[in-house]
Amino acid sequence: MSPIPRRSLLKAAAVAGAAARFSWSPGTRDAQAAPRAEAADADPVTLDWHEDGGRGAAPGSTVGVPWPKGAYQEDQTFTLTDENGKAVPVQSWPLAYWPDGSLKWTAHAVSSGSGKLTLTAGAPAAPDKKVTVDKSGGTIDISTGVITARIGKSGSTLIKSVTRGSTEIAKNGRLVLIRQPEIEDEDQGTVKTERFDGAISEVTVEQEGPVRAVVRIDGKHRKGDRGWLPFSIRLYFYAGADSFRMVHTITYDGTQEPGKASGDFIRGLGVRFTVPMRDAAYDRHIRIGGEGTGLLREAVQGITGLRRDPGAAVQAAQYAGQKLPDPTTWDQRVTTRLQYIPHWGDYTLSQLSADGFTLRKRTKKGYGWIGAGGGKRASGFGYVGGPSGGFSFGLRDFWEKFPAQLDIRDAHTDEAEVTLWLWSPEAQPMDLRFYHDGMGQDTYAEQLEGLNITYEDYEPEFGTPYGIARTSELLFWANAATPTPDQLADQVKAVRTLPQLAAPPRQLIKAKVFGPGLYSEPDRSTPAKAKIEDHLDFLFTYYKDQVEQRRWYGFWDYGDIMHTYDTVRHVWRYDIGGYAWDNSELSPDLWLWYAYLRSGRADIFRFAETMTRHTGEVDVYHIGKWAGLGTRHGVQHFADSAKQQRIANTTYRRFYYFLTADERVGDLMRANVDSDETFLVLDPQRKVRTDPYTPDRHALSIGFGTDWSGLVSAWLTEWERKGPKWEKAKARVLSTMEGIAAQPNGFVQGSGLYDLDTGKFAVADKPVVSVSHLSAVFGLNELCAELNHLVDMPKFKEAYLDYCRYFNATKAEQKARYGSDFGSLLLFQGHSRLDAYAAVQTGDATLAKRAWSKFYNSDGYTEASPWKTQPLSGPAALVAGSEAAWVSTNDTALYGLAAIENLALLGDKMPS
Repeated sequence: MSPIPRRSLLKAAAVAGAAARFSWSPGTRDAQAAPRAEAADADPVTLDWHEDGGRGAAPGSTVGVPWPKGAYQEDQTFTLTDENGKAVPVQSWPLAYWPDGSLKWTAHAVSSGSGKLTLTAGAPAAPDKKVTVDKSGGTIDISTGVITARIGKSGSTLIKSVTRGSTEIAKNGRLVLIRQPEIEDEDQGTVKTERFDGAISEVTVEQEGPVRAVVRIDGKHRKGDRGWLPFSIRLYFYAGADSFRMVHTITYDGTQEPGKASGDFIRGLGVRFTVPMRDAAYDRHIRIGGEGTGLLREAVQGITGLRRDPGAAVQAAQYAGQKLPDPTTWDQRVTTRLQYIPHWGDYTLSQLSADGFTLRKRTKKGYGWIGAGGGKRASGFGYVGGPSGGFSFGLRDFWEKFPAQLDIRDAHTDEAEVTLWLWSPEAQPMDLRFYHDGMGQDTYAEQLEGLNITYEDYEPEFGTPYGIARTSELLFWANAATPTPDQLADQVKAVRTLPQLAAPPRQLIKAKVFGPGLYSEPDRSTPAKAKIEDHLDFLFTYYKDQVEQRRWYGFWDYGDIMHTYDTVRHVWRYDIGGYAWDNSELSPDLWLWYAYLRSGRADIFRFAETMTRHTGEVDVYHIGKWAGLGTRHGVQHFADSAKQQRIANTTYRRFYYFLTADERVGDLMRANVDSDETFLVLDPQRKVRTDPYTPDRHALSIGFGTDWSGLVSAWLTEWERKGPKWEKAKARVLSTMEGIAAQPNGFVQGSGLYDLDTGKFAVADKPVVSVSHLSAVFGLNELCAELNHLVDMPKFKEAYLDYCRYFNATKAEQKARYGSDFGSLLLFQGHSRLDAYAAVQTGDATLAKRAWSKFYNSDGYTEASPWKTQPLSGPAALVAGSEAAWVSTNDTALYGLAAIENLALLGDKMPS
């Protein structure tokens, strides 16, 4: 299996005054908030890069840093220095506040610095070349001090021009969509397509420097009177940079009906720029990334390999991307025949699978293509230009999110055109139709029977992609001249892995974020601890390897993992209902993020980052009647009819947002603030209710486990961020906590009737025992640990600790406490972390002992599990590799979280 690198990281920097540009209010103080901390320890924080090389060729990096409660107030400024003590310019702003108003998370943007950086209180250094934003004219003009981008306010051109000095490097940056109105499943038919162009509806400047500027552009793709496929684009500019970053999001709002050939099938989706070509044809350079940092390096008019030699120095200069001497100085046998050397104007690299790309070129439109090479996995990088300037471009996760493509067109003319295809037009159309005809499952009874055989919760018209989204990341450079090979290699590396600063685990632990005490740094000081650490390493490495072996790649799939393994076919159950794509079931997202928080490992961060990008976009609806709900695990990410809060759970997004200040993930979390409204639209228990129930705005049935944990995480995050609805969100957090605490049986009551207008639960007249094994395994424990730390509400804490105490108790103990036992339950190992939390909170040694007993000797993985893989090859498998047939993602997520939290909470009380 893959080796596991070990690096810890995090970093930041900041410039105050940025906070004033945000409409957030300071934190409030009231009797229900935990008391304000005394002067807290606020030592300098050493930040580091996840990977070697520092910022590299990227425009900059932004990092989130947490602080202990009371350490800094919202007007605090920060300074950043490098390892030599030299000031590094930084722009800072608040991300979240503690209830007492002090800073909980701050964001810091840097555009320089390569090694470790130290963040501390102080006056920030200003960059020599500041980012400036001019909104006064018909465009928004952003200058980094090196390049200037003119951004359109309307129309179809997002980026009017990109200049470096007085030289225009690129222009007419726009979005391209190719729609195919009909899909042909057989080998006959006529393929027709139509092109839509991105049309701007709104432009917002979100930050204006001095180190970082951010512009958001929203709109739809349009042709004539029709507008569809909404987009949201963010452009990031950093001081002194010759490059900029684009974060590109589309939301699918087309129609594709199962069984029908007509619909809105995407044939191509791309970002396109025009690049002025000023140099002679032999000085126009083409660079296209292959495997690793490999490159196709040639000119539009090549003078190498000819029958006549222009001179070794001339050939070497062209290959190096340097301006050639005047042709009159060449061997005249070449100079006098230049007009007979072809000009190659068009290039295409297509990555139609995760395992192969092809590269071809032609002289111009209307003439034949010739092969120019190929390989396995292209970097997604390209360049066109010459000694007078050129444009580099790259698409992150190029081969992982196939089918992708890079086009260069008309490089032999005055204006070349480059297109980065997020969905290659050479691939099959994007087919999002539901995958079967329902098989007669027309009634709830029949659908429940289907659930009992394939584990799929089917319902007609529920398996729709309408409202799902996908985000892609792109980088662009405006070069003064064709970059050197080393510079190009650095640009390729930035495209493949965007440099990221990070704070070390000890700072996260000290700040008590994401649940105080729930994670600690890896500790191998005893054989028992070392064995658990080995198991955790094994599980992560196994899943990382399975992504590769099983090819869990593709535009809509990359970032997710599978749910359950088929031990007979030696494959994951990719085609069996609810056993296929995992869609965050039982919180593998949390397992990965807590594994990162405690270790600082870059490889875990990248895995968790990819999963967050996927599960927050693809597995959730963002528009339409189910906006704010996610889809349960299934063969397609949107297939299952269980549309629920537990998948849209903001808890899964918080980590990436606070660690990176990523605005898109911030959007996703903010969109969930009003998702309690979804319970009016869809009853998650509609198929299994025995009592009559009609959703009522003033009496909505909401569970205290998977439902409430998803809602309260969105409210808590909005409150902490002091977003536009923070006061409402805070009130919802407090009122629902009070409502649960006031129930006759607290959390054991199971659910309550919620009033959308007041944000309160009605208190039930009589006690009910309604406990599910799922209630606490979608982030409830982690969330309640945070809430109990943030909010001084003894009755709520008591209600939760009671739930923790009795879930893993004996039936007799449950009955003695509640008058009835909890029935048949599962997932005891995963719930051992609730025992551990309650043991620490109450000082109960018996609970501590039970936590380890349930961890080691209940369900899930045990020390007797194999903890190794077996080799797998043909004819048993499609490709050679390995399998651990005993591994399931449910057990992995639960074991991982229980191991991490139990070690942190009760590592000193492990059985001998």
